[in-house]
Amino acid sequence: MLHPLLVVILVALVLPAVRTQPQFRARLAPVPIDLVMQAAITGRGTATAILTGTKLSVTGTFADLKTPATFAKIHVGPKGIRGPAILDLTVSKATSGTIAGTFDLTPEQLDALRNSRLYVQLHSEKAPEGNLWGWLLAQEGRR
Repeated sequence: MLHPLLVVILVALVLPAVRTQPQFRARLAPVPIDLVMQAAITGRGTATAILTGTKLSVTGTFADLKTPATFAKIHVGPKGIRGPAILDLTVSKATSGTIAGTFDLTPEQLDALRNSRLYVQLHSEKAPEGNLWGWLLAQEGRR
């Protein structure tokens, strides 16, 4: 049987490790680029990202696109401002499906993630400039 003080010490050592896996979430929503594209851009989705050390694991779902998804990427840019693609996600080539990817982030990418400057962008056949977008935001208290 373990001494109660040893149990407290073990719990104190293990719990911080569990808490150090920050979680991020994005709500994927249409962002029309111009009036012509507005009719082609529909759908909804969510993405969740878990950071373990420098490894980021992203999973998500999307639905209700007008045309099949073609690809999805993680971009870097301030909230509401487009930026360059930096990471490729795997995506279902359908009007509803999943996105996923696991990446080893650089220090610059980690900084961007922690400062809400990474976003998921899903493209579809009739929305080649992007159909659904969502910034990965830290989920406080959900670690």
